[in-house]
This record gives sequence, C-alpha cells and structure tokens, in this order.
Amino acid sequence: MRSRTSGFTLIELLIVVVIIGILAAIAIPKFANTKGKAYVASMKSDLRNLVTAQESYLGDNQTYASSLGGLAFSQSAGVTVTIAEGTASGWSATTKHSGTNTTCAIFYGSGATPIAPATKEGEPACQ
Repeated sequence: MRSRTSGFTLIELLIVVVIIGILAAIAIPKFANTKGKAYVASMKSDLRNLVTAQESYLGDNQTYASSLGGLAFSQSAGVTVTIAEGTASGWSATTKHSGTNTTCAIFYGSGATPIAPATKEGEPACQ
C-alpha cells in the first residue's frame, strides 16, 4: 500500500488562488476610489485654509487679496489654488489637483461672483 504524505493537492491550491483573485478584484476598485476622495479632501482643506488667510488679509488691508502673493498661505502638494477675484466686498477661488479631474470652488462676500460648482457662500463645493 501507498502511504499518503501530508500536503496540499493541486486542486486545493488552485481553489485558494481563485479565492484570492476574487477578493483582490473586489478590493482594488475600492482602494482606487479612496485615493480620489483624499485628493478632494485636500482641495477642500486648502479652500478652508484660504478663507482664514483671506480674513487675516482683510483685517490688515481692508480688502481681500486678488492673488496668493500677499497671503500667509501655502497650498498642499499637487493642489493648485487660483483666486478668481478679490475685492473689498468679496472673493472667489478654485482648486485643482494633479491626480484628479475634479475642480473645487468657493466664494465669499456680497461682491464675489459665484464660481460653479459653489452655490453657498463660504462653503467649498466640488464636481
């Protein structure tokens, strides 16, 4: 008689590989979506920080900044912040990230022209 040695059969190993493949196919798209959400969160955070910098600038100069040059503000890595307008009565800005096609915008004050997708004053919105 033959003695059976301990170990796995080829079928058992193939089943394990198939199960791992199925789990990976489910998990990978979820992780890719998480990266995009992190980019959007970074852009919104930069817009909120810009609000603080603009209010500080207003206190010193009685007008909002029309460019990033005079502000005590630094943007996150990969994020581009653009101030569309800055007047004594309001300002608006947009952000983009190099890792996504999403654009975020914000406007503040009665003299600021809303930039899509922002619809509520002082609240960052993305699309």
